[in-house]
Amino acid sequence: MISREIRKYYSHFLKTDEDIENDLKNRIREICKPCWELKMCPYGPLVEDFPLPGIRRSDAKKHNDYLKECLEKNKLGPNFDVELDSDRKKWFEKEIEKFNELDFDEGPFELEEEMSCKEFGHLCPAYFVSEVFTETKEGRKRSRNISYATKARVSRRDNNTCQICGKQLFDKEIEFDHIIPFSKGGTSDENNIRVTCHDCNREKSNKISELVG
Repeated sequence: MISREIRKYYSHFLKTDEDIENDLKNRIREICKPCWELKMCPYGPLVEDFPLPGIRRSDAKKHNDYLKECLEKNKLGPNFDVELDSDRKKWFEKEIEKFNELDFDEGPFELEEEMSCKEFGHLCPAYFVSEVFTETKEGRKRSRNISYATKARVSRRDNNTCQICGKQLFDKEIEFDHIIPFSKGGTSDENNIRVTCHDCNREKSNKISELVG
């Protein structure tokens, strides 16, 4: 499904959802995001000039319910432990007043979510400014699965030791963790995989906080 944000972006040269979807699929197949190779975003804040993935109706409703709860409790934050100031209160009231769930599409927007930047949220400019002849022909490593060869190299590199708690592990106890979680854009390349024990791997889950301080 294509969101109305993307339809608006394409409106000057593609008219049907089918044509837009085909164009997005072609771009996903050919384009290699530069951040995968550079391990950083070369576009920086320029990403903000490009479209955001569509907002699902269910997510919009959930956010609107959260704003209502903030007003009821006069608090905000995940645990509602921060005082709601007068400016935010007025802003929340305006957002609730103008909210209409029909302004949002049902989704899902899988293609747009795959093209989005994990840091800034907007669709990566690479999909709009790059050309096929400038792109690498090496296949993209998008699989969550870690190859046997990668596991063997990582085990030797980390000396069968949990890289979080330092526990020495038997072969059968080893688990492999994506340092940058797959759900946050991390790859299954050797430099993003490390040895962990069962407990540390479960504790970390898909968190990334330890990497950003």
